[in-house]
Amino acid sequence: MVQRAQRVKKVSTGPAQRDSLSRGAVRSRGLPFGNATRGTTNPNRLRRVDRWLAGPESWRLRRDRHAGNRPLVVDLGYGGSPTTAVELYARIHAVCPDAHVTGIEIEPERVRIAKHLEHGGLDFQVGGFEIPVPGNATMVRAFNVLRQYDEADVRLIWHTVCSRLSPNGVFVDGTCDEIGRRSTWVALDSAGPQSLTISMRFGAFELPSDVAERLPKALIHHNMPGEKINGFLQALDQHWLAAAPLAPFGHRQRWLSMCQKMYDAGWPVKRSPSRWRLGELTVAWSAVEPG
Repeated sequence: MVQRAQRVKKVSTGPAQRDSLSRGAVRSRGLPFGNATRGTTNPNRLRRVDRWLAGPESWRLRRDRHAGNRPLVVDLGYGGSPTTAVELYARIHAVCPDAHVTGIEIEPERVRIAKHLEHGGLDFQVGGFEIPVPGNATMVRAFNVLRQYDEADVRLIWHTVCSRLSPNGVFVDGTCDEIGRRSTWVALDSAGPQSLTISMRFGAFELPSDVAERLPKALIHHNMPGEKINGFLQALDQHWLAAAPLAPFGHRQRWLSMCQKMYDAGWPVKRSPSRWRLGELTVAWSAVEPG
């Protein structure tokens, strides 16, 4: 039986705490960059984003490997159990056997209890957003991590992590529900945020906008009239409802119709029916970024 994770309390960051998050100040003290947060998770919770990283984003691994580097994949803030890091290794190893996965946690005890799982392609390190590993990362996945910080800290965290990416690298900042049925993530590279992806299990929602409660920290407080993310979610709902006649053929057919209508209406969504069939849709960041 899957145990439901407890709801995480919001981290309060006043001016003094925000100063403690200063990248330079933290590094000068030799401490990890970040705050210790509650680390609840569940097995297979991050399957949707892992499927995306090992699927359409796997070209990044191949390019770094062809450049003579061993691709490095980081599970940043894996939580109280190393399960998600072990699962990430299995999924990445299937498409790139040369890749190395490092799980990073700010709590030393969480790293200690994971050490027995280490092998040639997987290790665990104490650290934070500074990514304390040699070289640059091809992929960094931080899920249900930044949601525990103030929105005012997000840009600094993004900049810090992206500074540790390889030229082909991607940083994924995402959020999902307790068992991974509703998931969203922002993809960033060295130039900043590039896209927002939503991914949901068919039958786990009534309207596409139900995913709003799982938006990344940079967007969740902007889902209100006049903001781009609100307009995007409202458009999804509109096309979902218009596709109601397809409901007898299943949620997938209805979702496919919605995605196609969004594309036809001029929304900068990635036209990828193979991904749409998985309950996934990616849109350019410029279409949803906060005003």
